[in-house]
Amino acid sequence: MSDPLYDVIAIGNAIVDVMAPCEDADIARLGLAKGGMTLVDTARAKELYDAMGPAREISGGSAANTLAGLAALGANCAFIGQVADDQLGEVFAHDIRAGGIAFDTPTRADEPPTARCLIFVTPDGQRTMNTFLGASQFLPAEALDDATIAAAQVLYLEGYLWDPEEPRKAMRRAIAAARNAGRKVAFTLSDAFVISRHGDDFRALIDAGQIDILFANEHELAALTGIEDFHVGIEQLAAKVPTVVVTRSENGAHAISQGERAHVPAEPIAKVVDTTGAGDLFAAGFLYGYVRGRPLAESLTLGAICAAEIISHYGARPEADLKDLVAQRLG
Repeated sequence: MSDPLYDVIAIGNAIVDVMAPCEDADIARLGLAKGGMTLVDTARAKELYDAMGPAREISGGSAANTLAGLAALGANCAFIGQVADDQLGEVFAHDIRAGGIAFDTPTRADEPPTARCLIFVTPDGQRTMNTFLGASQFLPAEALDDATIAAAQVLYLEGYLWDPEEPRKAMRRAIAAARNAGRKVAFTLSDAFVISRHGDDFRALIDAGQIDILFANEHELAALTGIEDFHVGIEQLAAKVPTVVVTRSENGAHAISQGERAHVPAEPIAKVVDTTGAGDLFAAGFLYGYVRGRPLAESLTLGAICAAEIISHYGARPEADLKDLVAQRLG
């Protein structure tokens, strides 16, 4: 097997996040499910955007956020995702390339426009996401280059993008390309609603040995396994997946890898400002440790450091120097 060109290549939604603070009363008035993620159509996206207060726009998307964290830590990364030939598409492409991440997916000329996620952040830091998938749900399998997939040590797939049919086919092709090249496949479950729609697909991938690293939070773990007891659920999953990583918010994170078990507490933080991207950046830290051959517990700690940074401010892209934070914490 040749040396990898990239540490991690990811396939995910190419989204621009639009974030605004709000009150709990606003969440109720707009009929939103606090703390969750809901897919919305064009009309609902416009209604919610019009209802938002002063907002910040920043490139997002779960897998793209993870790559931003990985690149900030020093990993060599590439992203595959679909944007439209419009202003937000240009914003997304500029931002991800400016972070040192390779991004060569051709733009889509036709409607719909580039995806956006409207995020309402309540005073307790909880984020309520309303996602208009737009162009991102039309990523064709033909946009993938199998040789590029095969040139990455890890292929990282975003569960959110499993929902639309076209990118689902693209991800299946990518899994085959990675496995044929002897590379590792990592998958993040993303949200319980995704599992409710595609849990059978995910379980089939796991049973077929197609997933090497699985990321979940404790609620997603329960939804996937049907087991409420956290410890029983993770043990059951670890019997089928070589590396399982599960986050538990303020209760830290657990991992089981090839029979080895590790748990780390959450990193201390003065105030939770916005939980957007916490799981994405946790995955970034863990994967950085993984591709660098760090011990399992240290990889979890790297994830916790990155997650703590991201929840200390608005937005799902790092603002502090992650390398410095890691050096201060781990030496």
